[in-house]
Amino acid sequence: MTNIEIKVKSIFDQLSNAERSAAQYFLNNANSIFDKPIAVLAKESQTTQAAWVRFCKSLGFKGLKELKKSFFVQIQMPASENTYENYTVYSDINGYKSVEEISANVMQSGICAITDTVKLIDSATMEKAAKAIMKAHSVKLFGVSASALVAEDFYYKLLRIGKNACFSKDSHVQLTYAANISPADTAVIISHSGATAEIIEILDAVKKRGAVGIAVTRFSKKNYLNNADIILYSSAPEIYRRSGAMSSRIAQLTVIDVLFSTIAHQNYRVIEKNLEQSYRACLVHKKKF
Repeated sequence: MTNIEIKVKSIFDQLSNAERSAAQYFLNNANSIFDKPIAVLAKESQTTQAAWVRFCKSLGFKGLKELKKSFFVQIQMPASENTYENYTVYSDINGYKSVEEISANVMQSGICAITDTVKLIDSATMEKAAKAIMKAHSVKLFGVSASALVAEDFYYKLLRIGKNACFSKDSHVQLTYAANISPADTAVIISHSGATAEIIEILDAVKKRGAVGIAVTRFSKKNYLNNADIILYSSAPEIYRRSGAMSSRIAQLTVIDVLFSTIAHQNYRVIEKNLEQSYRACLVHKKKF
């Protein structure tokens, strides 16, 4: 599955009926769209040319021509040996029949979340985010609920390289960080939905204070974090009602691991000493058996 197909599936339910017809046609006939003008595509998908244009813009393209060009480049890339496209994700955890089935499905969901997320990563955007973090006087980390675990993980990683970073699981403390952030700081805001009340308030405060805002979130039309300065997309087949944020956490951790590795790669000579010191500081507390 290509980057574009992943994005189409991510926003499918948020499209209008007319745009959804274009999206469904694209998913079913992606490899045959190149030699067809927009009028033919509109007729065959039983929708309008305007709907096709809106559909393309929802994916971040100026129009159909740009979509075709980008998609053509992507399908020329060698396919991964293990795409795990035929995975199953149950809408209710009671749907499982055995521990073996649970294990297989959790594994497949995790692998899918990682592979799809990697396909959504834009190298230039990732490098820009890494530079913004290293340039910052202080890095403020934000995330509530399951996303707080991901923010905390990144907090520990930044401490290991000697970066001045702040994080608290208390959402009120996070709001205080945001209210007092300076233009010299960088905020990393993590939220799968991008619709949490605290996260919306935090981003507004960060923008008002003039700090750089980096968002780690899903690709979606209706996502408040699309207003951030730098957006790092994650992808995950999420289940909201009963099973909780499982694959989204793995997808977010993948983005954070790539971001941290990019930071380390860009600045290895500078942070090598910090990594060694952090390792030795903890090593003395490990018991030898």
